[in-house]
Amino acid sequence: MTSTLPLSPPLDHAWIATKIPHGGAMCLLDHVAEWDADHIRCMATSHLDVHNPLRAHGRLAAVCGIEYAAQAMAVHGALLGAAGLQRPRAGFLASVREVDAQVARLDTLDGPLSIEAERLSGNDNNILYHFALRCDELLLLTGRAAVMLDASSAL
Repeated sequence: MTSTLPLSPPLDHAWIATKIPHGGAMCLLDHVAEWDADHIRCMATSHLDVHNPLRAHGRLAAVCGIEYAAQAMAVHGALLGAAGLQRPRAGFLASVREVDAQVARLDTLDGPLSIEAERLSGNDNNILYHFALRCDELLLLTGRAAVMLDASSAL
């Protein structure tokens, strides 16, 4: 993968927080490791934070990885739109399919999460991504997600 945008300023947590609609502790990603027109790979350590807002009963279930993937998709959209200089339109997950979790929890992993998303198809309002979460070489979660950017267009 090659970056199509210089990493200056760095595509770090602070930059990400200005580009996605998730603020505060809900901005889960640490930085963008690499990206191009069809792919993105982000890194995160927020799964280790005992104050992670996705935790329930002190645990972070593997399915919470879907939110990590959704944020990586939102960052990808921001990078593609206006060379990452404008905040993208808010979108939402219309569906997730073929989700396969290889682990029960994310908070028991010691290393950083690698969150990958690949744009499979799409247009101005609907996008289909494949996503995968890994910790080192261990595959944690995979699936597909349909993102809708303009709900009014579907009516």
